[in-house]
This record gives sequence, C-alpha cells and structure tokens, in this order.
Amino acid sequence: MGPAAAMAAASASALTGRVLIAGTASLLMCVFLSPKFITFLRNREFGQNIRAEGPQGHQSKAGTPTMGGIIIFAAIAIPFLILSKRTWVAMGVFGVAVLCALLGFADDYMKIVRRRSLGLRARTKLVVTIAISLGLWWVATQKAGLPSTVDLRFVDVSVDLGPFFPVFIYLVVAGTTTAVNFTDGLDGLAAGCAAIVLLAYIGITFLSGASDLALLAGCLVGGCIGFLWFNSFPASIFMGDTGALGLGGAIAGFAVMTDTEVLLILLGGIFVLEVLSVVIQVLSFQMFRKRVFLMAPIHHHFELLAWSETKIILRFWIVASSFAAIGFTVYHLSIK
Repeated sequence: MGPAAAMAAASASALTGRVLIAGTASLLMCVFLSPKFITFLRNREFGQNIRAEGPQGHQSKAGTPTMGGIIIFAAIAIPFLILSKRTWVAMGVFGVAVLCALLGFADDYMKIVRRRSLGLRARTKLVVTIAISLGLWWVATQKAGLPSTVDLRFVDVSVDLGPFFPVFIYLVVAGTTTAVNFTDGLDGLAAGCAAIVLLAYIGITFLSGASDLALLAGCLVGGCIGFLWFNSFPASIFMGDTGALGLGGAIAGFAVMTDTEVLLILLGGIFVLEVLSVVIQVLSFQMFRKRVFLMAPIHHHFELLAWSETKIILRFWIVASSFAAIGFTVYHLSIK
C-alpha cells in the first residue's frame, strides 16, 4: 500500500470511528433521557389524540405521551454540535431538520395544549415550509457552492433548473416531510424507516467525502434507534409531528446536499408508497366514488386485513431496506 492509499485508509478509519462514537452517543442519550421525559409528558397529560375515523384498534393508544421528537433531536444535537466541524453543508441539513421539528412542535402544541384538532393552519405551515426551503436553497448554493442542477442518476444526465431550483427544493422538503408524517401511523414504523434511509445516507456521504454529513447521519440513525427502544410496539411514546417533520426535513436536506433529490424517490421508496396510497385513494374516491384501499395510508389497509401491527412494521422495514439498498447501489454505480 502506497503512502496516499495509507493516508486515505487512515482517514476513512478515523471518520468511521467518529461516526460510530457520535451515533452511539445519540442512541444512549435517547435511551437514558427518555424515561424521565415520558414521565414529564404523562404528568402534564401531553397525550396523543386518536382520530375517530382511524382504525378502531388505535383507540386504546389514546393518551400515550407524544412529542417524542423533542428527545430525538436533543439526543442528536448535542453529539453533533460537539464532534462536528460545523461545515455549511452539515449545518444546512441540521438547520432544516431542527426548523422542521420546531414547525412540528408548534403543530403538536396547538393540537394537544390548545386543543385545536387540526393544529396549525395550513397557510402557516405553507409559509414556514417555503421559508425553510429558501434557507436551504441559499445555504446550498451560496455557502456550500452547489450548482442549481438535478442529477438523474438512472440515465447519467444532469438538468439545470436555474431559477426554478428553489421551487424544486420546496417540493423536496414539503414532499418528504409530508411522506414521513403519513408513515408515522404505527408504533416504530416511521422511526425505523427513517433510520434505514439515513443509514443509506451514511454510506452516500462516506463515498462523497462529506465527513460532517456522515457524522450527522450517524447521529440521526442513533437517535432513531434509541427512540425505538420506547416507540416499538406497544409504544410508550410517539414522536408526534415534532419527530416526523424533523426527520423528514433531515432526509430532504441530505437529498439536496448530496445531489440525490431524484434518487430519493428510490432511497425513500417506502415513504413514496405511503403518499401514493393516499393520492390514489383520494383520486379514486373523487372520480369513481370507490376506494382502492380499505384505508389509507397503506399501512392502515393491512391493519384492516387483520395483519398484526408487528407484522406490518417488520415487513415495511424490509421493504424500506430493499429500496434503500437499491438506491445506494444506483448512487455507487453513478459515481464517476
């Protein structure tokens, strides 16, 4: 092994160690801080409201503490801010994740504390999401030096969107946060699927040499896995919109900063399926007055087919892993 190869191997080894340390720290912080946080939420009766139109089996979950996204992002933020170099690329993704989590927190707060069943007004969510997306666009293009192009890695083509690039970023952020939020309907489903997609992004950031992004992805995976200790069936706590929008924002930020916005359709294929099931259900009912699924999003369809919650979750994790693995392989093959 020559000197250059030895240095590269040493650098990769050091990065692997930092990512493992950061991820483990986030995991352990989430595991050890969650019990007191759950007690805090229970004492203040910050419990989940269950929609009457949802599966009847979910009514027993009413009152389960929610807003667990707070503990996820607390466990992520501390190791990341201590161990990272705080590059613009990584701070851009971190900022989007935190701001989306704060938007979700405001929505949770309105639903639970203010007793507004619909949470924040749709217009407020739209304006805030646009502002977050513009911030991500500014950091990506003005500070991180990324071009306003979109890579179609399946066919090895890049498309310059020019002035439409901010609009495209908004669609990525809004679409991803919505998709993760739709998926957050069963115990551990969204957290597990998000961890799988973010694990793929650890590999992608390793290959692209973005060490701070790899560190952040490691923290996010660790936080999700630590949260699953309490969020797995039967859940002691739900992540709420705080966690779902925050994790969706993180995944969207990774997609923008690694030029994998289009590839995210494959990397996060499980989230795409959840959104498509809702779109198909709505269009089918509006056009033909017929439902394609027993209930949407699609995980509820399988619930009504009498699949156990554990079976649905595990099988969705398998599907998510397959999508993420194929997406990572496409990315690896597309590197020039």
